[in-house]
Amino acid sequence: MNATLGCLRALAEPTRLRLARLCAADDLTVSDLTDLLGSSQPGVSRHLKLLVEGGVLERFREGSWVFYRLSRGGAQLPLVRAALDSLPAADPVFAADDDRLRRLAERRAERARAWFDTIAADWDRLRALQADDALVEAEILALVRARPVASVLDVGTGTGRMLALLGREAARAEGVDLSPEMLALARERLQAQGLRHCLVRLADMERLPGDLADFDLAVFHQVLHYSQRPAAAVREAARALAPGGRLLIVDYLPHALEELRSAHNHARLGFSDAEVRGWFAAAGLEPGAARELPGRSLTVGLWIGHKSPQQGDAR
Repeated sequence: MNATLGCLRALAEPTRLRLARLCAADDLTVSDLTDLLGSSQPGVSRHLKLLVEGGVLERFREGSWVFYRLSRGGAQLPLVRAALDSLPAADPVFAADDDRLRRLAERRAERARAWFDTIAADWDRLRALQADDALVEAEILALVRARPVASVLDVGTGTGRMLALLGREAARAEGVDLSPEMLALARERLQAQGLRHCLVRLADMERLPGDLADFDLAVFHQVLHYSQRPAAAVREAARALAPGGRLLIVDYLPHALEELRSAHNHARLGFSDAEVRGWFAAAGLEPGAARELPGRSLTVGLWIGHKSPQQGDAR
């Protein structure tokens, strides 16, 4: 009862109700919320503190920035959603908030696109060397749909392409990346496609946060070649799987394109089947059948490992 009363008290104030409504629509910083409400930062911060203490919102850090969003794990989430859903969208105050939020999203998206434009040409040249993306993604979907998936972890999410592809397959989907610029692009993509349940945050693939756990599927899509310690990243992803979960690796087979080291910061020039199977074994995963998709100069490999239904934490 105390938790429910705390939640209701936190929401029972006009400014806090507006803050909760905005954070239900997007991940927002104190600075964002100050601009959206036209209020002072200390005042907004006090309201946010009460909303977090009441179990309405949660805060998470991304580098030097702190974001707020609806609390995902709290028992009060159905109550909060019911309260927010009951609010009239046509209310002039809420309508003005929505309009300002749309303009904020447009500014964010433009900044993210401007950054991506600086690397787009090199990105396109790299894609031309490998198997067609549509073919690769069709193979990924075929592998994923072989068994129902309720939760997905996209490790090294980049622009959020895998979350966009697989997000509708799962009720819970999270992505991690070390690039704030990439995370900004991912948020834009997921927001545009209405995939509000897909979350992204800053994290290192070789040291995943401890609360990332119990996923049915973890995916490395064209990201392990950036890692100096891919075996450690695979162990971390295996640890985040639920018993019976699966780990999918999509990456290049060994190649000799040294330019990818200097021009694209690739730490590794592809991986052999034996190497990937060795990582699976070390992480306690049973390897499944691998697939190869040849391109002009690069062959894409797909490997899937299975965690035993009786197996717990890999650490």
